[in-house]
Amino acid sequence: MDPCLRATNTEGEIKTKEYIFQRLIETVDFIGAENVVQVVTDNASNCRGAGLMVEQKYPHIFWTPCVVHTLNLALKSICAARDEEDPEFEHCNWINEVTSDAQHIRNFIMNHSMRLSMFNDNSKLKLLAIAETRFASQIVMLKRFREIKDDLTLLVVCPRWSDYRDDNQGRAQFVKDKVLSDLWWDKVKYILDFSEPIYSMIRAADTDKPCLHLIYEMWDSMIEKVKTIIYRHEGKHEHDHSPFYDIVDKILQSRWLKNNTPLHCLAHSLNPKYYTQAWLDEVNGREAPHVDEEISTERNKCFRRMFGDGPELHKIKQQFGNFSLFAAGFSSFDSIEDRTYLEPKIWWGIHGNSAPELQKLALKLLGQPSSSSCAERNRSSILLEFIIFLHLPPTWMLECEFHLICCRLNPGRAEDLVFVHQNLRLISRKSAEYSSGPTRFWDIGGDTHDIFGGGADFLQEAVLSLDEPDVEAMLDDLEDH
Repeated sequence: MDPCLRATNTEGEIKTKEYIFQRLIETVDFIGAENVVQVVTDNASNCRGAGLMVEQKYPHIFWTPCVVHTLNLALKSICAARDEEDPEFEHCNWINEVTSDAQHIRNFIMNHSMRLSMFNDNSKLKLLAIAETRFASQIVMLKRFREIKDDLTLLVVCPRWSDYRDDNQGRAQFVKDKVLSDLWWDKVKYILDFSEPIYSMIRAADTDKPCLHLIYEMWDSMIEKVKTIIYRHEGKHEHDHSPFYDIVDKILQSRWLKNNTPLHCLAHSLNPKYYTQAWLDEVNGREAPHVDEEISTERNKCFRRMFGDGPELHKIKQQFGNFSLFAAGFSSFDSIEDRTYLEPKIWWGIHGNSAPELQKLALKLLGQPSSSSCAERNRSSILLEFIIFLHLPPTWMLECEFHLICCRLNPGRAEDLVFVHQNLRLISRKSAEYSSGPTRFWDIGGDTHDIFGGGADFLQEAVLSLDEPDVEAMLDDLEDH
């Protein structure tokens, strides 16, 4: 089925769970409840309440919290400032101190035109002004700092640095001391090291591409990788006690308990790769989905909600048993070998014909995303302003800020333009130019790239989902030519 988009103008409405529920139900009914697998929202209480109300009305539809929001909240909790009386202060507050230092350095340079000009003379990459609302904003900022470390060093040791510090010599000295401190940069590196598995999972899930069936395994692997990095840094063995890791693990586990749903477990169970010996041998103690007690319990909840309590339920369970045990219809050499090498949907398309009901369910679940972030970007004010901007007559463009406010583009026309615009973006993914042409920017920086002029200046204040230094380098090359 081709992707479709429906937007609702909610201006002036109070976003209660009842209101959100009514809008969701309108869309579910518009699509057809039988065609809907899940409703994905962020983790706000009103969205959660609306999602649970949808589940009550349609038991076969699941509310799924956005995994990207969940991971972002976990990162914010890990990096948050602690009160001195908090038991976690001693072990975790240093992270907030380092990120605060980086913010002070960035602001000190960016808020003075000459200091910023001096920095730009030494660096091809820009000091991104990353909004706090962006995913992993603190980690993105520190990643950029590590990439421009040499450029910052050249800036603070430059003879001209002293010429532009008279307005605040104390802050200038603070910036210089931090930039030249190996200990401070070691802390930056450590933060980036232990947060890299979390950051990588955000990047993997921050898309509308199918990944629901990967989330359960990704989360387990992510937590294990974080532990390995922290223990290696602290010089501890596997069974040693690490107060810092205990705090990080508690935050991640707590967020997972709020994010994990029966649908994650069922989708995980339908990935044929997770029954292969090669996958089980990758990590000590791994269990196939049909052996894991938690996954099996949640999977059976899914089956009962989707198929009721009758012949259909018994049939789907029998087919799943054959699939998980390599039994009737799933015992051929090709079927077993292909579990390791083929994408899950492709495998089911080739080898699932002996279990048609389970095959249909698998193809449906293995095509599901796990994030609402793409939908949020689409309905963001940035996108809407971009659409309105394109709708304005050319003679208005020089005064676009004024006319964005006064433009009489009605909500219906705006909704139609957003619909067309977003679907063009989705269609572009099927073209060869998606990986190398200008449309690649649509999914990297939303619609804020410099569509009307060349150069990389927009990246200085870019609203990127995450950092994209490769794109900057490409734009710098274009600018040079």
